[in-house]
Amino acid sequence: MDEIIDILTPDGKPTGKTALKSEAHKNGWFHGTIHVWLFTADKKILLQKRAFTKKVFPGLWDVSVAGHIRSGESILSSAKREVFEEIGLKLKETDFKKIGTRIHQVSHANGIIDNEFHHVFIAELKVPIKNLKMQIEEVADLKLFDLAVLKNTKNLENILLPKYHDYYVNVYQNILKYEEK
Repeated sequence: MDEIIDILTPDGKPTGKTALKSEAHKNGWFHGTIHVWLFTADKKILLQKRAFTKKVFPGLWDVSVAGHIRSGESILSSAKREVFEEIGLKLKETDFKKIGTRIHQVSHANGIIDNEFHHVFIAELKVPIKNLKMQIEEVADLKLFDLAVLKNTKNLENILLPKYHDYYVNVYQNILKYEEK
């Protein structure tokens, strides 16, 4: 869906301008997104297989839920909305733990220029995976993997992208810290 999003400066500050997501990707304008990594008490991580119709990384196993922050929408509201839209899971704002913000800059072969600030959250998945409802435009499949998949991405094919190994390890370490509390 081509949403209206807020355009940011390269250091993440609001510019006061908005644009269609497609326009931001065409021109390489910075904007905000959310990443939500859902894990279970028995040390599993929920990954989504991106729909095969996606313009970027189609059919790849990826973060549990990700999406763009709509214009005027708070980061946390966006995370809640995206989790519900993509997998049908209702979470409360208190369920989310923000673990950081990362700058993501990639120029894709299809002309999309991702200049994004990923606001990264973790949250515990407390319902069986069979209770989740996939948004078919976004998600081809959902599967629980052993949490260690996040630190072993350099050795795996078609499960996450090895070039983001440090990011995945950071998520892994934050989930372990969260579970220790």
